[in-house]
Amino acid sequence: MINRALIRIKTLQILFACSQNSDRSVKAIENELLHSLQKSYDLYFYFLLLIVDITRIKQQKTDIARNKYLPTEEDLNPAVKLDENKFALQLTKNETLCKYIEEQKISWNNDLNIVRHLLNAILESETYKAYLESNNNSYNADREFWRSTFKNIICNDEELDAQLEEMCIYWNDDLEIIETFVLKTIKRFDEKNGEKQELLPMFKSDEDRDFAIELLRLSLSKEDEYKELINAHLKNWDMDRIAEVDLLLLRMAIAEILTFPTIPISVTMNEYIEIAKAYSSPKSATFINGILDALVRKLKSEKKLLKS
Repeated sequence: MINRALIRIKTLQILFACSQNSDRSVKAIENELLHSLQKSYDLYFYFLLLIVDITRIKQQKTDIARNKYLPTEEDLNPAVKLDENKFALQLTKNETLCKYIEEQKISWNNDLNIVRHLLNAILESETYKAYLESNNNSYNADREFWRSTFKNIICNDEELDAQLEEMCIYWNDDLEIIETFVLKTIKRFDEKNGEKQELLPMFKSDEDRDFAIELLRLSLSKEDEYKELINAHLKNWDMDRIAEVDLLLLRMAIAEILTFPTIPISVTMNEYIEIAKAYSSPKSATFINGILDALVRKLKSEKKLLKS
């Protein structure tokens, strides 16, 4: 689930923190990176659990209305389509989700106000109105309701975004990426899989975990070597005038270009240019592209690039 794009962003953040405080050991820094990636995976489960808890709160709301001292006709005959949503009920019993919640102690119990807020937003939405009016009571229709609701309501709720950022500092830059993984997960659900429906693993393969550690180690241990390569291609630039984030991105890109033969050079360059656009100055992307392009041409001429 945690892809290399997110790994690069997390590695940049850890390296930047190290540049402000260089007293920690390499092992401690590696552990910080892995902890940061673990928190991203936690967020994936928090989102899935949100669907479960919204459903649970709706069921409780229905029960409370039915058991009023003087219930109205509407109280006695409420719309229970959301309460009985087949996808949500399947997710509630998912073995992987239940196990992860238990082991990692994940819960919305301390933040039920945001769960109730989201439930109210859903109940007031046109998506919910259309869902109630539809005669399609299939599993696929129930799953599609939650896919649409998550994409259009939950992903766009500013109060939820603020709450999540307050809950964990590691989630500030994770939301959009993890939301796409949740949407992918919802789409993959199949009724016949029942409680054993597979969720996304933390890493697609051990290679991705190894990539994270190796990228961090090389960016740290070969700092001087990579700075020399960068300095050789600076034209009318003083190393001290370059933004710290730009230097870190260049070090990471060089580590990737020189060390990971299966990653195409064009992919590496495009990835770091995009990160520069999001995390550095407006001119950084052009600057990084120019340095990397010159460096790659030189390394190719010297036959120092080994790419499969």
